[in-house]
Amino acid sequence: MSESPQQQLLHLVIGGELTDLDHATFKDLDQVEIVGLYPNYASAHAVWRSKAQQSVDNAHMRYFIVHLHRLLDPGHDAKTAR
Repeated sequence: MSESPQQQLLHLVIGGELTDLDHATFKDLDQVEIVGLYPNYASAHAVWRSKAQQSVDNAHMRYFIVHLHRLLDPGHDAKTAR
């Protein structure tokens, strides 16, 4: 009997320098780093933490985790809440 595959909850990690600390507006979109695509939050969070620690000396540099699975299936959270 084969195991059912683990559900993919895709997450994207991106980062770049912000225009100011009050908004998530990148200073230069051409310089935004697409770090990678990950199959779950735990993997994305580990990479996000590493990248954030590497850029600790630049207060305007920020990394974000984008929950792509929510964009691909916006009703998913509502379905699981039932």
